[in-house]
Amino acid sequence: MASHHESIIREPLITGKNITYAQITNDVLRPVENKPTKAWWIGFIVSSLGACLWVFAASWTFWFGLGEWGLNKTVGWAWDITGFVWWVGIGHAGTLISAVLLLFRQNWRNSINRSAEAMTIFAVICAATYIVAHMGRPWLALYCLPLPNQYGSLWVNFNSPLIWDVFAISTYFSVSLVFWYTGLLPDIATIRDRATGLKQKIYSICSFGWTGSVKTWQRFETVSLILAGISTPLVLSVHTIVSMDFATSLEPGWHTTIFPPYFVAGAIFSGFAMVQTLLLVARKVLALENYITMFHIESMNKIIILTGSIVGVAYITEFFIAWYSGVEYEQYAFINRATGPYWWAYWSMMTCNVISPQLFWVSKWRRSIPFSWVLSIVVNIGMWFERFVIIVTSLHRDYIPSSWAMFYPTWVDVSIFVGSIGVFFTLFLLFIRVLPSVAMGEVKLLLKGASEQAKKKLIDEGHLDPSHVEFYKESLTKFDSVDMSAYEKTI
Repeated sequence: MASHHESIIREPLITGKNITYAQITNDVLRPVENKPTKAWWIGFIVSSLGACLWVFAASWTFWFGLGEWGLNKTVGWAWDITGFVWWVGIGHAGTLISAVLLLFRQNWRNSINRSAEAMTIFAVICAATYIVAHMGRPWLALYCLPLPNQYGSLWVNFNSPLIWDVFAISTYFSVSLVFWYTGLLPDIATIRDRATGLKQKIYSICSFGWTGSVKTWQRFETVSLILAGISTPLVLSVHTIVSMDFATSLEPGWHTTIFPPYFVAGAIFSGFAMVQTLLLVARKVLALENYITMFHIESMNKIIILTGSIVGVAYITEFFIAWYSGVEYEQYAFINRATGPYWWAYWSMMTCNVISPQLFWVSKWRRSIPFSWVLSIVVNIGMWFERFVIIVTSLHRDYIPSSWAMFYPTWVDVSIFVGSIGVFFTLFLLFIRVLPSVAMGEVKLLLKGASEQAKKKLIDEGHLDPSHVEFYKESLTKFDSVDMSAYEKTI
């Protein structure tokens, strides 16, 4: 909870003059209560067409089988597992922002956690679409479950990391969904109280009788902390277990102990990049500049620098371990990545994931909204290439040269991937249309201590160190939502 005596040198988390609790409610609920804008309709139509493409490509796969993909006997995994791991990784930032930053009392999470949590839910759903599509015959999915003995010997192989994936990701999805919906309850109740007719009845059911009493808020905060404590280990465990799909094998290029921490860092890296991609557009289209400020954008860019650097160190470590092991097959696997027929994918990965995030060391670029948005897309492209490089380049050249093969994606591979992106954005656009994209209750906690107007009041009272005031005023120049003319006559 924000302090009423926060230091003046801290940058504000809410900008604007004369912000009230009622104005926060009106600003956040404007997209929910008003008719959808032209920009929303354009985005929704485009993303819906992508979702329809996924339905068509997945239906084609179910009808004709996995032979419609570009897989062969040598490369048995390719775009399917690449897309699956990519989407699971993107879903990591939501839980990190919601749970880990909550436990560390980082108040800057309050404006972005709601959208990040929703992104987690939708990203995991998109990852699940790959599991369904890869079955080929999803109507036989029943036989993947641990059925009772009267069905015969149909118990799953619990020694397989693929089964560990099922438990890890389903647990992650369940806890993230509960965490997300629990945080929504007070805001849904606010919409309920402002709505009429059928809309009021629907939101009344969804609010589960929220009253807003002191006891209710106490229980809400207690449950939030408990769920945050449960969710925090999941941030590390989920992508660690996903990495074990590869690390527990004996395939050169996969059989390495660095994969768990390396995959977790990469997941947070790509997740924060996707949060930037979504929120930089949402803050402009939904007019949320006062609540998603340059401080939030710069903080996320700093995390991208950190995790991108960790990923870069992991790449170097992989090469070192391959050399140090003295195993010629491991050495060849990594040399082949950089110089083989898929060299273009490898160097695209290195450029996007290692070199491009370092540009954020320049403060001017780190605080540039267009540059941050473009670079966030570049990072996610690079992370997709990373998964592609790990999977395809490790498989396409086996121990026997006669079994070497190249992987070429078909239109079905491409359509399922592009379609999954359409599914993701369709769900996100529906989310911001029917539910508040910013946690109103949590943002309101910051108004009296961490807002620009609260700090301006302290300055006007004249009891602060002039050097601290000048430092604060200088930090405000990077904010695109601050009227600097109000500080011209301030000492």
